Amino acid sequence: MTTTPQHLTILTGASRGMGLAMAEQLLAPNRLLLCISRKSNDDLTRAAATQGAPLTQWQQDLADSQGAAERLQDWLAAQAPEGLASATLINNAGVITTIGPLEAAPAEGLINALRVGLEAPMLLTAAFLRVTGDWVHAGWRGPRKVLNISSGLGRHAMAGQASYCAAKAGMDHFTRGSALDEAEKPFGAKLVSLAPGVIDTDMQAQLRAGDPAHFPGLSRFIELKEKGQLSSPQQAAQQVLAWLDRKDFGSQPVADVRD
Repeated sequence: MTTTPQHLTILTGASRGMGLAMAEQLLAPNRLLLCISRKSNDDLTRAAATQGAPLTQWQQDLADSQGAAERLQDWLAAQAPEGLASATLINNAGVITTIGPLEAAPAEGLINALRVGLEAPMLLTAAFLRVTGDWVHAGWRGPRKVLNISSGLGRHAMAGQASYCAAKAGMDHFTRGSALDEAEKPFGAKLVSLAPGVIDTDMQAQLRAGDPAHFPGLSRFIELKEKGQLSSPQQAAQQVLAWLDRKDFGSQPVADVRD
């Protein structure tokens, strides 16, 4: 009996918001889904069982970026690539710090934002490319993709969130650099840093609760909510995953779903 190859997808920040919506939409009997978050999601576990979809959830704080990357590398190295049709990493996790100017931000908040939002994606991407690159050297020819969930704030700065803007700008640029590296290799991976639009998530609620004295852009975020201009997590997830499935994925290393 021939076993149908599975699609391997690794997703960070999958326990809530758009990450959870993506995980729910990715569940399928022919997909091996690994979700990495600080907390697991029981509803996602039940949905996977109902659908007969392979699901693994890790409770992993991405602030321990090196530990997370080493764990992923060991796990990938234990997989059998001949049973896989493709391999994809989606770096979705991110955090915002206390809203306000840089000098008012607690040092631990800045460190956490950059570790989760930039350092962890870089180290996870390096681990993913390293192990799947070994598969390619051994003759495996499945497509490899890295999708980094960025933000318009990585391209247009906003007062009160210097660390988040910096993490997303760094994500965009490391994606560009890694895409150039992979383009030099036979059967290199494709990488995209994608802005998903403005989404009605817990992060948006945090921004709307900001102190207007320290957050000049507050009124804009309140207006987006009041005028119904925020995408739902489900809508945003559908758009992001549709981009991932595009035949020209990787032709624009930095993109926006609204392009």
